[in-house]
Amino acid sequence: MIGFLRLAIFGVLGAAVAYWALLIYTRSTTRERLEKDWARAHPGEDDSPARDAYIEAGLAGYERSLRRKVLWLVLVLPAVVVGVLIYLVNYA
Repeated sequence: MIGFLRLAIFGVLGAAVAYWALLIYTRSTTRERLEKDWARAHPGEDDSPARDAYIEAGLAGYERSLRRKVLWLVLVLPAVVVGVLIYLVNYA
């Protein structure tokens, strides 16, 4: 039982670290893409309030996107796989 608890604790911690790392990475790449799109469409306007509003609106759209929601699979999928494996080993 102690081994299972250790596996569960370290598994959840590992999945949480992986989730946050992927979240930061995807948000960073989205922001970088938005900055490049703005620079391509408006050359020379690097520090305007309109640029900041454009980037914030794009990031708000990212927060509601499917890409952001799919990241939850990093937390859910390993738990489901381990649960199914435990069931199959013990009851099948």
